[in-house]
Amino acid sequence: MKRLVLAIAVTFLWSAPAGADDLAEHPEVAAQIKVMDAWIQAQMKEIGLPGLVIGIVHDQEVVWKKAYGHADVERGTPMRTDSIFRIASHSKLFTSIAVLQLRDAGKLRLDDPITDHLPWFDMENPYPDAEPIRISHLLTHSAGLPRESNHPSWTEFDFPTTEDLRETVSQQEAAYPTETIWKYSNLGLSLAGAIVEAVSGRDYEEYVETEIMAPLGMISSSVGVPPDAHMASLATGYGRRWPDKPREVMPFVDARAFDPATGLSSSVDDMLRFLAWQMRLRAGRATEVLRANTLREMQRVHWLRDNWRGGNGWGFSISHREDRDLVGHGGSYPGYRTSTQLSPKERVGVVVFTSGGDGNPGRYSNKAFEWLAPVLARVTAESTPPKEADPSWTQYVGTYRSRGGERQVMILNEELVVISPRSEDPMAGKTVLRQAGEHTFKIEGTGGGPHGEMARFELDADGNITRLYMGVNYSERVR
Repeated sequence: MKRLVLAIAVTFLWSAPAGADDLAEHPEVAAQIKVMDAWIQAQMKEIGLPGLVIGIVHDQEVVWKKAYGHADVERGTPMRTDSIFRIASHSKLFTSIAVLQLRDAGKLRLDDPITDHLPWFDMENPYPDAEPIRISHLLTHSAGLPRESNHPSWTEFDFPTTEDLRETVSQQEAAYPTETIWKYSNLGLSLAGAIVEAVSGRDYEEYVETEIMAPLGMISSSVGVPPDAHMASLATGYGRRWPDKPREVMPFVDARAFDPATGLSSSVDDMLRFLAWQMRLRAGRATEVLRANTLREMQRVHWLRDNWRGGNGWGFSISHREDRDLVGHGGSYPGYRTSTQLSPKERVGVVVFTSGGDGNPGRYSNKAFEWLAPVLARVTAESTPPKEADPSWTQYVGTYRSRGGERQVMILNEELVVISPRSEDPMAGKTVLRQAGEHTFKIEGTGGGPHGEMARFELDADGNITRLYMGVNYSERVR
């Protein structure tokens, strides 16, 4: 029986902070929204796109959201920001979160061979010397698995049941050895969902709706065939535009055993909540659904693409751009194209759902990050008082020498820093010392040094600085 995530099952606050209206009304932000709004309308008209919903969130504040076009063209039903879409491969995010929840609970390990949990998985392996397929391989698409099961699901719109999948997996063989190439696989994430069921002892649908969607207040989201209350808000999906015929109304397609890879439904309103949750967790302001550090692990690159422009975390895709890195996922389902992306640096998230097979949501999302994200980051930048160096820091200024070379301690831009004066670019390896106690500092920097550890200045009996400890090793003061 379909389990509906009820609003009464969760207490969830989704309200803007005091003064939140000021952000959307800020002249610079409002100007960019006007441009974005006009551009979206023009682009939709150009290709006859039936419907689109966009939402932009900065940290915990929804800055702007708007629905365009129709949820049902024939009936003239207007699109709404809470209209429900099939979100396809976004499903992989929720499956991966479920896996990491079980990992954190000690019920599985990411390096477990998948056959430990799915003993029926007997796909032919032509690479006997390769590592066994492990759970982590599924989450990063590095398992070498075929993209789909042995069913033409995307052309015949008939996805396999769990029984079908078990019976036919032996008819396939791995395309590559594990850990050799990135190969996107819906089959892989469907297997990850099967592992969630095997380990938790619960239906995948019930687990995700109860353990992830309900706590986040995602009351319009569901797994598999949406409940009747949601079906009434489901936007109609339309095929791509052909030069010689109107857009085709796409049928509702049940993904069945492939729900963990592509079967979820949601609204832009709910996915804005999903983005706000990620920003809360990344900032360490809450522990909900996942541990904060677990989400950071998931959103770090674990498999780097060949072009070094991005890669895959655990479920999440990471795209490296000149101005920002984007973390998220997209989705493509018969009649729907969707995208949800987060810029951690700017604390800005963008959701774009379209109800056309040629919707290209990434195009709209990219413009939102290009036009709005920098403005939002600038106008919300925290105002901090000018830094002032502590006068007592002058006692530490000087040159310190060890067998490995010399360090220069100085005050630069009102900060106490350590540089290597003999290097080609002393500032490139600069280390900042943050006061942590008497003559003790936290080391901030990058690279191979002891950053993240403690620095300590040692004094002689007369109170003169004689040594600088950086971590456990030290340099003698020479002047």
